[in-house]
Amino acid sequence: MKKILAILLAAMLMFSTAAVAFGADTADGAKQLQFGEDGSFTIMNICDIQDIYPMNRTSHTFIEEALALYKPDLVILGGDNTVADQQDMPDAIKEICDLFVSSKTYFTLVFGNHDEEHGVSKQDMFAYYQQFGGEYCLAYEADEALSGVGTHNLTILSSDGKKTAFNLYMFDSGAYAQDENGNGVGYDSVHEDQIEWYKNTSAALAAQNGGEVVPAMAFQHIIVQEAYDALFIESPSDSVNLGQKYDKKSYTFLPKVANILSGLMMEWPCPGYYNHGQLSAMAEVGDMVAVVNGHDHVNNFTVRREGIDIVSTSGCTYHSYGKVANRGCRIIELNEKNPRNYKSFTYTVAEQALKKDSQVSKQGDLSKAGAFFGILGGKLLEGVTGIAKVVFFFVK
Repeated sequence: MKKILAILLAAMLMFSTAAVAFGADTADGAKQLQFGEDGSFTIMNICDIQDIYPMNRTSHTFIEEALALYKPDLVILGGDNTVADQQDMPDAIKEICDLFVSSKTYFTLVFGNHDEEHGVSKQDMFAYYQQFGGEYCLAYEADEALSGVGTHNLTILSSDGKKTAFNLYMFDSGAYAQDENGNGVGYDSVHEDQIEWYKNTSAALAAQNGGEVVPAMAFQHIIVQEAYDALFIESPSDSVNLGQKYDKKSYTFLPKVANILSGLMMEWPCPGYYNHGQLSAMAEVGDMVAVVNGHDHVNNFTVRREGIDIVSTSGCTYHSYGKVANRGCRIIELNEKNPRNYKSFTYTVAEQALKKDSQVSKQGDLSKAGAFFGILGGKLLEGVTGIAKVVFFFVK
C-alpha cells in the first residue's frame, strides 16, 4: 500500500510542476510556490505567538511591520500560535490569519504543545486557519491517518517552473508523551508513521527528479533530541542525575558551546522524551538541509548533527516569556542555485522598534531606549559566546 501511495504521489507531483508562470496555481487552485526570477525565496518563521484574544499590540504590530519589510514568499507559523479561550478561539485564529490575508502573504503552520489546551481540538483549529486564511493558507492534511494534525509538505518550483527545486516539510510534533502506563514523561515528538510518510514523499520527489533527492527543510514545534548530543556531554550513567534524562539517554548540563554555529542558547532546550528516529531517517535519505523548531522561546541557536542543521527560532510573544535580546522571528533566504547554502538570521522586535517609522515602541511594551539596550545586550551575549567557543574549542 505504501508503494502504491508513493507512486500516486509522484504522479501528482509531476503533474503539479507543469505550471511555468511564477505564482501559477496548481490544478486544484492552490498556490504553487516558486523561486523568483532572481533565484530567491524568502521564508519567515514566526513561533510561539502564544497569546490570547485580542493579540498583544506589540506582537501584532511587529508581525505586521516585519511582513511589510521582508515581504516573505511564505510564512510558517511554528506552533503555540494561540492560547485563546474556547469561546475566543475562532476570533484569535482569524486575527492571526488577517495579518497574512491583508498583506497578501501565503502561509502555512504547525501546531505546538499549547495549541489544543483550551477546549478546541486541533482538527477544528486547523479548519479555522483554512477558513479564515482562505487562498493564502496553504496548510493541508497530507494523510488524516498520520499522528497529529496537519503534517504536510509544500514544493517550491525552480524559477523557470520546469522542476521541483526545493521542498518544505511541516510536522506536527505533538504535545506530551506518555509511558506504557499512561503517565506523562515529557514532551512528544514526530512519530514513526510521520517519518515513514516523509521517506515515501522524499522518494516520490526523487523519482520525479531523475533519481536525485530534492533538497528540503523541515519545520516543527518541538526540537529533535539530537540537539542534546550536539550541545551537552552525555552522562556517564543513567543513574547519575546531572542534567536531563530521556528514554534512552541522559545528559549533563555541561554545554559543548563550541558546537553552536550561530545565535544564543539562553535556556535548556526541551526535546521530546522519545526519539523515534526522525533525524537519523533524514540523514539516511540525504535531502534534509535543516530542521527548524520553536518551543524554547529564548533560544535562537543553530547546531549541526548528522550533517543537518538544527535551528531554533525564538518566540515573538509578549504574553508568555521572552528576552529583548532575541524576541522576534527567523528569516530564511533560499537560493535556487545553491539551496543547501541558505542564509538564516533572527529579526528582533527591538530592531524593528528602532526603525524610523515603526509603531512598535508606541504599543507600551518596549521603548526605543529599551530596544537599543536589548540589542546591545544581545551583541554582548554573542560576544561572550564567541569567546567561550574559542576557549572551549576542544569540548565537542
